[in-house]
Amino acid sequence: MHIAALYRYPVKGLTPELLTAAQLSPGRCIPWDRAFALKQGDAVLDEANPAWISKMNFMCLAKNPKAALLRTRFDDATRMLHIEGPGGPLIASPLTPEGQAALTAYFTAFLDEEARYGSEGQAPRFHFFPGHSFCDHKTQVISLIGRASLAALEDAVGAPRDARRFRANLYLEGTKPWEEFTWLGRTLGIGEVEMVVRERIDRCAATMVNPDTAARDANPVKELRTHFGHIELGIFAEVTKSGEIRTGDTLRLI
Repeated sequence: MHIAALYRYPVKGLTPELLTAAQLSPGRCIPWDRAFALKQGDAVLDEANPAWISKMNFMCLAKNPKAALLRTRFDDATRMLHIEGPGGPLIASPLTPEGQAALTAYFTAFLDEEARYGSEGQAPRFHFFPGHSFCDHKTQVISLIGRASLAALEDAVGAPRDARRFRANLYLEGTKPWEEFTWLGRTLGIGEVEMVVRERIDRCAATMVNPDTAARDANPVKELRTHFGHIELGIFAEVTKSGEIRTGDTLRLI
């Protein structure tokens, strides 16, 4: 079995970026994965020591399906975020106060009626905290999906389900349907990298959103429950040994 595709998602809820390689470190996500997010509502973040809070406190597809209409790209060399959307283009630094203010204004204007303000009128705010990831898990992990499991879902419903709905970091070829569920507690090796499989991934309403049109035109959570008796697709794994991974790399159980 091997890595068929490798992705990161620099802005929480927004565009997947296809990678050819990534350098992994123990206890950390793929570099720049979910590094940036637009906080909304009454959510409180300790800027000196940010902790995990639910994705529902941020711009996310489960709450803001129109976010799928945006196309974003983070440039590692220039550290600039490039955005294309109905509101026009923007290039700004997500690392500086000035850039974050510009990004806050852009995303808030784009969300319009979907933007969520706090009970005391607090406006949405774009955030970046060095070393922090706004991932859906309480610890920094890598998400993996066996393409055979996705194919089993597609066969059951008799229709394709775009893999981008599930926002995994690694898509695997050469596994059996649902095989990855049997790896809980096991160590996976990819070259020099090792990672321990921690848990299966519950899917949410974000998977309803078409990644091209932003329409809620399918219900994978209901489909999983109806056909398989659960709402899980994919696994979370925690990196325990550093190294580089690349598309095409073989994955082994240790």
